[in-house]
Amino acid sequence: MPTQTRDVSPGNHGRQVKTAEGVLLDVPLGWSLLAPGDAALSRRVKTEGPSWTVKEKRGRKIFSRGIWAPHERIERLRAELALEREKPEYRRKLDAGRQRRAKAEQLYAGDFEAAVLGFLRFDARHLSAARRMAKAVAAHAVPVGSGTVARTQRIPIERRAEAAAIAWMRHQTTAYDDMQIPRVKGMRREVRRMLAQRSRELLGAYREGRPVSEASCPLLQALARLPDDGPSPALGGGPGRERGVPVGPATAASAQRPAPRPSASFDGRRPVMR
Repeated sequence: MPTQTRDVSPGNHGRQVKTAEGVLLDVPLGWSLLAPGDAALSRRVKTEGPSWTVKEKRGRKIFSRGIWAPHERIERLRAELALEREKPEYRRKLDAGRQRRAKAEQLYAGDFEAAVLGFLRFDARHLSAARRMAKAVAAHAVPVGSGTVARTQRIPIERRAEAAAIAWMRHQTTAYDDMQIPRVKGMRREVRRMLAQRSRELLGAYREGRPVSEASCPLLQALARLPDDGPSPALGGGPGRERGVPVGPATAASAQRPAPRPSASFDGRRPVMR
């Protein structure tokens, strides 16, 4: 019976894994694979004894494929946890945790929206557009599971807000989603860099207070497509954050995708509209 806890990747068949050193190991007899999805059970299985956690890397992302551990341990802990979850005190603890996380998410949503507004720094005459954009960026980027830069803790919130705002503009004010970009290493990153520069130039007009027209400004056109879901609690409108009113899922809908744009390609120097 193995005595070492390992992080492994899938092997060549169902009951085989590969270590970080590239060594192929057969799964021990009597072991079963606990599928991902139950965090409490997974923690208990790993805490009680040796186990093999299967992780698969695809591109820059790592996906959990489950935990190999003795079948008896998994089933015993599963049964114990099921009984525990039936107790009233467990449900109260669960509800308290959900409320605590919801409040923390609400506060973070407000802080992030304010950070986006701080990055935009629009002139006073464009303050309404700044508030609307900050709300849309936060609504898209903040929700748990969004997979955006807003969910990382590796960089300060100010940099997260800047990256999220530029990414939102890339999808909402450019033809990026419709571009035919050659599958050449570094090409997509270069396109993103060029479009980010264009987005910053567009923001400059708002920061300097220059007049803009919806007929010619892609940012105003993108903002006009957003639904009007009322004032933002994070920026002083509507119910206050201090009263614990959830920012709510005013979320993904407020950053809806724009109407179809013209298709585009990239010739290695600049995006080409067609």
